[in-house]
Amino acid sequence: MTLIYSKEPPLNQTEKTDFSKFFTDNALWEWYIKNFMLKSIYTVIKKHKIMSNRTAKITRKTNETEISVSVNLDGTGKAKMSTGIGFFDHMLDQLAKHSLIDMEVTCKGDLHIDAHHSVEDCGIALGQALKEALGDKKGIRRYGHFDLVMDEARSSVALDFSNRAYLVWKAGFTCDRLGEMDTELFREFFQALAGAGGITLHVTNLTGFNNHHIAESIFKATAKAMRMAVETDPRASDQLPSTKGAL
Repeated sequence: MTLIYSKEPPLNQTEKTDFSKFFTDNALWEWYIKNFMLKSIYTVIKKHKIMSNRTAKITRKTNETEISVSVNLDGTGKAKMSTGIGFFDHMLDQLAKHSLIDMEVTCKGDLHIDAHHSVEDCGIALGQALKEALGDKKGIRRYGHFDLVMDEARSSVALDFSNRAYLVWKAGFTCDRLGEMDTELFREFFQALAGAGGITLHVTNLTGFNNHHIAESIFKATAKAMRMAVETDPRASDQLPSTKGAL
């Protein structure tokens, strides 16, 4: 769609100060429509086309888990989590809320064994959903980073939707479990998320002694970094954020 318009209205110098002309002259209305209304509508349509359908739904079924994940990158942070692991649901709620990505995660796993398969497979399915929703990644910022404090805990996350999966994990816990969740499973979740989502992900816990705060600060920092990365860049909304021509 090509718009042809002129910057100057069809008025002489005297008429430019007579605003009543704008309400009575058909030529002026035509100029206004061509120069402002159509241009604005075109901009909205173009932006909507780029950002539309940034949603995905993934179902994953194995002998160990049955999982359904849906995401909307342009949501408001709505969360609906049901994994059978209370503390994990709480962390996923933070991921949705602070990224402004609507997320729904349902998992039926072999919790009679332990939570490992459920947590890891949820990470895989969520990574796949994010990757699918991003499509060709045209117009996104691609990179995100956030340094977040939660009381005494401080965590830093930097990520890149590079399609090159890599996890750097520098975080530790002083207890084995939080609720029903083994603390060693936090790394397993982010490893699975990065691997399936094609994300280069660096997670560093800088300070903290309360294990709940450490875990939550990591999830919240990841969410804030993710929000930054998946949002569209208004200065490059139709461009791929790479000199390679593909991600």
